[in-house]
Amino acid sequence: MTATITDIERSAPVNLRDLGGIPVEGGLLRNGLALRADDLSVITDEDARILVEGGLAAVIDLRTKDEAALTGRGPLAGYPVAYHHLPLMESISAGMPDGDAPVIEHVAMGMMYARMVEAAAPQLASALGIIALAPGTTAFHCAAGRDRTGVLAAMLLLALGATDDDIVADYARTHGNMAAVMQRMKPTMGALMARLGFDLDAMAVTFPDEPMDISMHTMLARLRERHGDALAPLRAAGLGADTIARLRHRALA
Repeated sequence: MTATITDIERSAPVNLRDLGGIPVEGGLLRNGLALRADDLSVITDEDARILVEGGLAAVIDLRTKDEAALTGRGPLAGYPVAYHHLPLMESISAGMPDGDAPVIEHVAMGMMYARMVEAAAPQLASALGIIALAPGTTAFHCAAGRDRTGVLAAMLLLALGATDDDIVADYARTHGNMAAVMQRMKPTMGALMARLGFDLDAMAVTFPDEPMDISMHTMLARLRERHGDALAPLRAAGLGADTIARLRHRALA
């Protein structure tokens, strides 16, 4: 039976954070420019109210069409918040390792992230344009707030002039949240993965209990190896100097 929003228990996000405070070119990234999060479509009404009252103006949904169809926009649809659906993958299976009982391996994940940047460069460039022009805070999310969300966060921080070490440190903060993330995802992603032959509980068991840093280091290294500049795929897809300048201005305002 296909799950719908009416039979999915809503819960507070467990991997939501403001990117404020990260060193960027010219100073520190201010609070209130960008939030990264796990699934915002299944948050509670109270969480939605708090986000909007805190200045949320736009949501960028990085999930696939199937994920978005399962839960919709959730409570935030009841507020005057701009919604942008920019899937970074065609399907959930595109981000899954091969094998019946796949072991998530950090280097392989980093390689997958690099391919995602190249394949979804237009969506990522559009997302940075949205953040540059939004009249308030922009929140971007996928399901876990780890992979697709981590890729967009890295592209934003690169555009703002952050160092690799600071980009990697932000990405790796999700490591301590993964147990709670996997539990929160079970009603939604568990159902979708089951249809594709994946067991979310089994994947949680096979996930290496070690720092995640290597995935983001691998992505950045791979992109530079292929393109020289890690932002090159986005620049080729339309990310211009004017957008980067506006982002940097907004980041420090």
